[in-house]
Amino acid sequence: MEGDAQLSRVLIECVPNFSEGRDPRVIDAIESAIASVTGSTVLHRTSDPDHNRSVITFAGTPQSVMESAVRAAAIAAERIDLNRQSGVHPRLGAMDVLPFIPLEGATLSQCVGIAHQTGRRIWDELRIPVYFYEAAALRPERVRLENVRRGEFEALLKSGEEAAAKRPDIGGPALHPTAGAVIVGARKLLVAFNVALKTNDLALAKSIARRIRASSGGFPAVKALGLPLASRGLVQVSMNLTDFEQTPPRAVFAEIARLAAQAGVEIQESELIGLIPRQALQGTSPEELKLKDFDSQRILEDRIDSLIPRA
Repeated sequence: MEGDAQLSRVLIECVPNFSEGRDPRVIDAIESAIASVTGSTVLHRTSDPDHNRSVITFAGTPQSVMESAVRAAAIAAERIDLNRQSGVHPRLGAMDVLPFIPLEGATLSQCVGIAHQTGRRIWDELRIPVYFYEAAALRPERVRLENVRRGEFEALLKSGEEAAAKRPDIGGPALHPTAGAVIVGARKLLVAFNVALKTNDLALAKSIARRIRASSGGFPAVKALGLPLASRGLVQVSMNLTDFEQTPPRAVFAEIARLAAQAGVEIQESELIGLIPRQALQGTSPEELKLKDFDSQRILEDRIDSLIPRA
């Protein structure tokens, strides 16, 4: 009986992104709301002042992650005003992106259902409009996150009232006046991986990002932006590796190093946002990738085993 119970465990990962990376009190309040739900466990938290963005990774049962997500959206809307917020990372909402990811015993289609239910609750309970993306998208042009977020909060604030193509999938048609909209989705595991260059040459970072991202003919399953890190006097190639089996971190790191070297620039360091599946590190090491602040607890499977032990 015990073995059957272990095999039947269902875990969903949720990785909401919030448009606040400078005031730890705001992110503390959001994290507390997530952790207040029985069955939800916070696995990791990352904040960046230049991006002005925070990412909180948590996991739990389907019902618990849904409840935590709604509570987090409520606190974010209460504490974050996008009319006063700015950073180098694109954003549409106070809680900007809300993806659900299948882990143990879960399927992508199950996460699509959770995404749709959560989106409905966010509108019904908080009156914040919702767009759906990736596997949860209701319209083919909204599968890609960047298509949904194009124009950001300022451009989309009233456009839904004027253009049907811009209207949220649930709620609206105008965005919430301070919290914007939440982009809710379901997807596979990805690796959020940033590489900082020893230069303040933003044109170089943008050029490298353009050459490596899939939409410009670069590596498959790679999204990339060149961003300034003003507080550090550096620039960054900021990436989402949406299928690390097709394009692992070692492949893009090597190409970024090669392209930077052609311009006489070295890599300062790289960083993970959130956690990384063990498989994504095959064939390389944290040292080779110049990963900062890395230990075994940044590996998704190790973190889950340490914080969510099996019964």
